[in-house]
Amino acid sequence: MNFDFFRSHADSPAIHIPAIGLELKVRLPLEASGGGMTIIETVNAPGFGPPLHRHHEAEVFHVQTGRYLFEVDGERFEAGAGDVIAVPGGNAHGFVNITSQPASQFILIVPGLDACAFFTELAGAMKEGKPDPALLKAFGIRWGVEFLGPPIKAA
Repeated sequence: MNFDFFRSHADSPAIHIPAIGLELKVRLPLEASGGGMTIIETVNAPGFGPPLHRHHEAEVFHVQTGRYLFEVDGERFEAGAGDVIAVPGGNAHGFVNITSQPASQFILIVPGLDACAFFTELAGAMKEGKPDPALLKAFGIRWGVEFLGPPIKAA
């Protein structure tokens, strides 16, 4: 894996997707790692997380603040600040912020993905709130993501 010099500043712009309570910064873009990895930093609003989904990329989640309920291939567990969760590519997964405050994660995606384009396009698809299922399915096909169901909910 070849790396180019890259510096991500604390005040770099964020991508906002209010419909899923997400604020995201791309900390290491695809091109800086020669396609080997992408790093993103996310802030999830209370009660929010992505729909249950799967994709070929592996993800390593480092919970920075707050507490999350994760589901990975049907197994549910809680993770808090300092915990690291590695999800192999192809595993169905999702998570939800189970606190009353915003919670954050630092996420490594391997191999890399054009996270700026992916999340900007997702924000466009979600601008009216919950997207039409056909639109979401087409988005998933384009990006190699299979949406398996709604976001998980705390029991």
